[in-house]
Amino acid sequence: MTTIVFVLLIFAVSVAAGLLGVLTGLGGGVVLIPALVLLFHVDIHFAMGASLIAVITNSSAAAPTFMAKGLSNLRIGLFLETAAAVGAIVGAILVAFVPTSYIGTLLGVVLLYSAYLSSRQRDDLPSDKPSDPLAVRLQMEGEYPGVDGIREYRVYNVLTGTGLLGVAGLLSGLLGIGSGAVKVLAMDRIMRLPYKISTTTSNFIIGITAAASAGVYFSRGYIDPGLTMPVMLGVLAGSTFGARVLIRARSRVLRIIFVIVIAALGIQMVLKSLFGLF
Repeated sequence: MTTIVFVLLIFAVSVAAGLLGVLTGLGGGVVLIPALVLLFHVDIHFAMGASLIAVITNSSAAAPTFMAKGLSNLRIGLFLETAAAVGAIVGAILVAFVPTSYIGTLLGVVLLYSAYLSSRQRDDLPSDKPSDPLAVRLQMEGEYPGVDGIREYRVYNVLTGTGLLGVAGLLSGLLGIGSGAVKVLAMDRIMRLPYKISTTTSNFIIGITAAASAGVYFSRGYIDPGLTMPVMLGVLAGSTFGARVLIRARSRVLRIIFVIVIAALGIQMVLKSLFGLF
């Protein structure tokens, strides 16, 4: 395979990763790392470094659109990101001491469990139960444009969700992803936010989480400009288009895409890490 063909293929895969990353709130890292490792045989540490840059790009490209449409909750995002950023720095420091096979297996397990939880359908109808007192004090409640008009939503279990975001940050630094799967689950399942708010708010904060650990990866030489450049450009193109699609998409469709993508990638990563398959 020539260098030009390799770069073009990396670009094409990155476009797909950026598109799926925006639609699901994953940031593209969980798509990109398995693709680089399984399809192009890139060392997992360099794939993780490129993924972090891709996550930052994905978040930066899509966040302005979501904020303008009233889909991302800025107060919730910034509050949760405090815990995620601390976890990301700790995870990035630990990555040099964890064997590659363990990292790949852990990523696969996280993806499979995330797919299982997401497959358990939860409707986005507003609850009669009042919001968490902390959410009320911090003015986290909000509204968003649904398919049938403006819909209000409440916020629950703020501290539990914040703790899970700390775990998401740890996984982000350790695995080189934006840990969007865990963040979406924390907001969707624990804090009971509407699915679109969960995915768009996740997309808004994953860039900050990735940036917190990217510096550590760079200092260890895991970010290769030759690999990162086509990845970054591809993700930028995919995420820009994906942001426009998500605004009109239905939550049920987004949830189905989320489950299928991360389940398939989780199975592949576990088989690759444990048995050397794919």
